[in-house]
Parts: sequence; structure tokens; C-alpha cells
Amino acid sequence: MITDSESLKSLPTPLPSTKTNSSTANPPPETRRLTANEIFEAAIKNARAELRRSGRKLTFSGLAGGITMGLTGIGVASVRAFLGPGGWHDLVSYLIYPIGFIAVIIGRAQLFTENTLYPVILVFDERRHVMRTLRLWVIVFSANVAGAFLFAMLAAKSPALRPEVLTELVRLGGEAASGTMAHLFWSGVIGGWLIALVAWTVTASHWTIGQLTIIYLFTFVVGAGRFAHCIASSCEILASVMRGAIPFSGYLRWLAPATLGNICGGVLIVSLLNYGQVKEI
Repeated sequence: MITDSESLKSLPTPLPSTKTNSSTANPPPETRRLTANEIFEAAIKNARAELRRSGRKLTFSGLAGGITMGLTGIGVASVRAFLGPGGWHDLVSYLIYPIGFIAVIIGRAQLFTENTLYPVILVFDERRHVMRTLRLWVIVFSANVAGAFLFAMLAAKSPALRPEVLTELVRLGGEAASGTMAHLFWSGVIGGWLIALVAWTVTASHWTIGQLTIIYLFTFVVGAGRFAHCIASSCEILASVMRGAIPFSGYLRWLAPATLGNICGGVLIVSLLNYGQVKEI
């Protein structure tokens, strides 16, 4: 005869519970705003990683960035070809302008105007990185311009684009290259300020959707305001050069003040001011 106590002993021993605290297994997403010091530290970390990259990797990444920036010109030209230029049509066309910046920045290709923030902040903090930063600038800028040149060749010398789209792309190049040296410089200052500000605020964003929104809003202003950007506008202007609408000397005349303005806007307005709010200058 089996007693109750013996029957209980014969039952299988229950396994330990594998249920975990949901808050431990799936920690809540980070929603706290980063402080200026935390953004600064993230930018410094980014800068160190960029300065460690080999010249070959920087060159390939810069070429990719330069070619991809041609998407801004193609996007605007395509909408203009469909709607026609002028008035509100121009505003609608510039809604597409951020696409090249989104592809380059989210895709982590090298873009010269981003590098007026990250390595420059590191140089402010540690002066020994000056020569490495200059090396980075020379490689990335040269590769970006070379990439813009390759894009222009593809757009202007191949039958890839429909004639009406190419016509609008060439017209965009002519509009971008026009203006006095003073206008191009100060337009470049604002363009460089906005793109370096993109780099700073993207560093503060936790999620890709937030980064996309930041990039879109700031670069839309660059396009709609027709501010000079030494790489994005190079794609359009070099296409105009390829089609004979602008002499190559006209491109060089535009490139020098636009690039200098981009550097001043990025370094002085964004990098220096954001460094000053977290460090003693």
C-alpha cells in the first residue's frame, strides 16, 4: 500500500523557473538626452577612429561619398524636369535635395564637411593631432572631388540621364557657380555651419530615425537656401563643365571660396563654440 507521502515523493521534481524579469531581458530604450559633455566624448571617439584609418580606406570612402553626393543634383533635377523650374516648383524639388547627404552620412562614407567637426574638436583638445587631421582633410577632400568628377562624367557623358533631366542638372550647376567671391564665401560659411551642425546633432541622436530627421531638416535648408557646399555643388557644377556650359576655370573660381567658407563655418561656428561649452579654451 502506497501512502500519500510516498506518492508525493514519486512525482517529478519541478524544474527551476526560466522566467526572467522582462525589464532585465529587454531593458527600456535610452530616451535621456545626452549632455554636451557626452556628445563631446562621442565626437572625440569618432575622431580617433577616423584618424586611425589608412589612406587607402579613406580614399575609397571619400570616392564613395563624392559619387553619392550626386544624388542631390539628380534628385532636384529630376523633379524640376517633371514640374518645370521656377516658383513653388523649385521648393518642391529641394524636398529631394537631402537624399545624397542621408545616403552618405547614414552609410558612413567620408564627407569633407563632416570632418570640420570631429577631428577638429580632437585637435582643440590634443594639439598633437594637427598633422594627422590635415592628412585626413587632404585625402578626403581630394577623394570627394574626384568622386564628384566621376559622377559628373557618368551624368554628362553617358546616356544614363534623360535629356530633360540632364538639362536641369546643367542649369543647377550654372546657378550654383554664379555670384561674387564674397557671396560664395559667406554662402559657404552658412553651408559649412549647417553640415557641421548635422554632424554634432547626429552624434547626440540615439536612433536612426532621429538621425534621418536631423539630416533631412538641416540639409533641406542647405538646398532650399542654395548655400554653397564644396562637394554637393561640385557634382552639379562639374556636370555643367562637362557639357561646356561653364569653363573649368569657373569651377575652380567657385571651389576656392566655397571650400574656405565651409571650413570657416564648420570650424569656427560649430567646432569651436561646442568645444568652448565643455572645455576651457
